[in-house]
Amino acid sequence: MATATRTAAPTLIGSVQRALRLLESAGSHPDGAPAKQLAREAGLPLPTAYHLLRTLAHEGYLRREKGVFVLGDAVQRLAHGDGPQNRRSKITESLVRWHDATGVPVYFAVYDDGEIDLVSVADSPAAPAVADGADIRETGHAHALGQCLLSRLDAESRHDHLDRYPVRPLTPYSVPDRGTLLERLGSLGPAEPVVERQEYRLGTVSAAVPIEAGATAGAVAISVPLHQQERLLPAIERLRIEMASLASSLAFSISI
Repeated sequence: MATATRTAAPTLIGSVQRALRLLESAGSHPDGAPAKQLAREAGLPLPTAYHLLRTLAHEGYLRREKGVFVLGDAVQRLAHGDGPQNRRSKITESLVRWHDATGVPVYFAVYDDGEIDLVSVADSPAAPAVADGADIRETGHAHALGQCLLSRLDAESRHDHLDRYPVRPLTPYSVPDRGTLLERLGSLGPAEPVVERQEYRLGTVSAAVPIEAGATAGAVAISVPLHQQERLLPAIERLRIEMASLASSLAFSISI
């Protein structure tokens, strides 16, 4: 005889349920509501409600204004799907737009947790990206992206990076030593483009500009073949114009 199967009851977390009830209550008051009212509507003791409200406010799901609680920015991010994948997609879309506007490959990298991270590249068969000749993390001293990122670090972080990844010439045109590199980085202005000519790969020239990326250093770069090097500076200026046009509508986040 077949035995009856039992479906296990789901494990419910009471504190999560109570927090969600508070959020639902706060969401029903566009102008905000005080803690006592939210606690009453959610059916919670006031001390419990206070604890949860403080936690939700700390995490950005609620915001306290003039004694009332209103929904915070974190709720809006959830509603609009502003997660890591969506932010990466926005970055990629922007790079594709910039590639279309400039006609050259466009690269975006950040300096995160002591490493150079190439986040995204936009290119095409007519304007291909530079093939990886060496690990981009280890050769930041040679390419425009890396030099731009290193120029934005404080002195201690810059020296730490070069201790871990010593300067070594990749081509006859590469910066020859650490001292020369540090002198070059120190002479750059805050928004000055970094230009390298055949320092990373023979037959290629590139330029990079810094980009706002929260508290983390970010940079966008372009590259062109050596025989087209007259396109480099006009393209980087066009890139800067395109970047400025999106500054108010696109925030680059490093939480990728």
